[in-house]
Amino acid sequence: MIKLLVYLLMAGSPSKSDLNLVIKGVDDIKGSMYIAVFDNEESFPDFGKQLVEKVLPVDSKTLNYTFKNLPHDDYAVAIFHDKNNNGVLDKNAFGFPLEPYGFSRNARARFSAPAFNDAKIELHGDETIEIKIQ
Repeated sequence: MIKLLVYLLMAGSPSKSDLNLVIKGVDDIKGSMYIAVFDNEESFPDFGKQLVEKVLPVDSKTLNYTFKNLPHDDYAVAIFHDKNNNGVLDKNAFGFPLEPYGFSRNARARFSAPAFNDAKIELHGDETIEIKIQ
């Protein structure tokens, strides 16, 4: 009876996993790397509307960071290298980014950010993904 109760309690709790990021393509060791994890297509990739975020100092050409204990779900990751530390992704007069950026699954679109589904990763266990910024 106790084993059944423990099993039911564990089955009813949401599973969680770690999402390990390896960020490559850093060309200047300066500024900050903004990382945002999104859990829905309505907010992706608007920084400020993410589920979780992390800002890392850029101190090497490859950066690593782990988001711990994320519920099993679908996510998309957006990253940008804020070289001048002004807190925003700088863009030109036409709206094109002037600083390196990247997305999970290394998704790219021609004239805008990729769709959530193009960058989507399914987190059902600990996962390591590589994102190349450019």
